[in-house]
This record gives sequence, structure tokens and C-alpha cells, in this order.
Amino acid sequence: MNLDQLRNLELDINRGGDWPLAARIVLLVLTLSMVVGAGWYLDTADQIAILDSERGKEQQLRQEFINKQRVVANIDAYRAQIKELEQMLSDMLKQLPTKTEMPNLLEDISNQGRANGLVFSQFRPLDEVSRGFYAAKPIQIKAQASYHQFGAFIGSVAALPRIVTLENVTMNGATVRDFNRESAEPLTIEATLQTYRYTEDDNATAAGSKR
Repeated sequence: MNLDQLRNLELDINRGGDWPLAARIVLLVLTLSMVVGAGWYLDTADQIAILDSERGKEQQLRQEFINKQRVVANIDAYRAQIKELEQMLSDMLKQLPTKTEMPNLLEDISNQGRANGLVFSQFRPLDEVSRGFYAAKPIQIKAQASYHQFGAFIGSVAALPRIVTLENVTMNGATVRDFNRESAEPLTIEATLQTYRYTEDDNATAAGSKR
């Protein structure tokens, strides 16, 4: 029986046993194809999706392993860098005076001003401003001096072993940027000096006093 004969053949579904062999083979193939297709759709497709997901996780884990392997391979270098940073932090903290050292620092700043020719009409330490592990201590100053005397004062303050910064400088109402630096005329200088204090010692002292 060829394909054309199969197409023209009228088959009774209730008498499948009497069908020609070719028709039964075609029906069997169609049935198996439907079963396989349904099985793939219901099970295999989900399994493939899970497999793709697991492959993606595998790639992610592989990359994490490579990154961690690099860290382990360079652990000694990282430890050396951490030690260096800790030493730098320690050196910087040494430039912050403790609470007991702050009065001496204020006196040093005042002495540097007088040594460089400044005549203070105001030298006013303000309240501290807490900034975490350190506190800022602003000092408002007003003084009479020439431009070069004031410059020498700033240089000597910068050379102190403690950190002191300069902010908001005005000279006879003009900012330092706008002022004629060659003038030898005495100036009225107003500025804010900012020094900083390490506050962790406060906690250590408080803890020690409770014992």
C-alpha cells in the first residue's frame, strides 16, 4: 500500500485491528510522536531550563573561585598593604593632640603669631565640633601685621608637629586672593585657624576611671 492509497482509505477508528499494516504503523508513529512531544513539553523543557540555570550558576561559582584564588595568592601583599595603611593612620593620629595637649598647642600658635610680628586683638578658641574619632577646634583670630609677617606666621604654624589649617582669611575686608601682596602697610587680618583633637583617648580615660 502506497501513500496515495493510504490517504484514500476510509478507516474506522473502532476497528483499528482490521486496518492495513501500513495504516497501523502510521498510527503507531503518530501516537509515539505525540507522547514524546508531550513528554518533552511537560518534563524535558523544564529540565533543560534547570540545566541552563545550573550552568549559569556554575560559571558564577567558577568566577568567584578564580577571584578568591587571586586573593589567596596575593594575601601576603594585601597584609603588607594593610599594615602600611595602619602605620600611616597611626602616624597621622599622632599629629592630633590629646585633650591634655590642646592648651599647649593653643599657646604654641599664639606664640608663633607674636614671634612673627602679629599683634592679636582677638585670639578666641571656640567650642569643639565632634567629627567621629576626632574633634575640630576652631580658633578665631584678629591681628595687625604686614602681609609677609602673616605669611611667615602661617608657615611657622604649618611646621608645628600638630595639624593646623587656615580658613576664611580676610585682610582689611578683602580676601587673601584679592590683596596686594607687595604692600608693606600694616593690615587688619581676620581668619579662622582649625586644629583637631583625637577623641578616642577620651573614651579610654572614661573607661579607666570606671575601674
